[in-house]
Amino acid sequence: MSRVRVFALGLPLLVLGLLGARGELIAGPRPCIVVSDRAVQIAPTPRQAQLHVGFTDDPVRATVRVQIVDDPDAADFAVTDDAATDEPSACALAPTTRLVAIAEQPAATDPVIYLSHDDGGGADYRIFVRSNSFTARDAAALLVGASDRHAPITTASIGSRS
Repeated sequence: MSRVRVFALGLPLLVLGLLGARGELIAGPRPCIVVSDRAVQIAPTPRQAQLHVGFTDDPVRATVRVQIVDDPDAADFAVTDDAATDEPSACALAPTTRLVAIAEQPAATDPVIYLSHDDGGGADYRIFVRSNSFTARDAAALLVGASDRHAPITTASIGSRS
């Protein structure tokens, strides 16, 4: 009888843990930025993403080069945890939100990002990241996901995440 009770009590916790690990039920906030009137967010699951990006250590393989800089004034895009937003729901998931996923094996048509601290002179974007919630990879993926290859990003803000 006690095994059945342990199983009955433990099964719901196990199910919640599994669903939470997949990001479907108990997902924490995901990195998100707002560019113009469009939110761009790291997708809860890769299947939900409209755009997949990959990363490479080989600058020759890259389609986009992103340099990590130490000075926010030298950056095209800066992420800091102390930035406040005027729009508390700016990054709420909406039909217009563009979802981006980081792919381990990007398709041939996906952007491939070379992320480096080196100033090789060929960076398409420069980012500054000082955050507990964003990694440099997250920031680079969001920036590339927000960009139209024909128009550089001029202004972006961090919205609160839902």
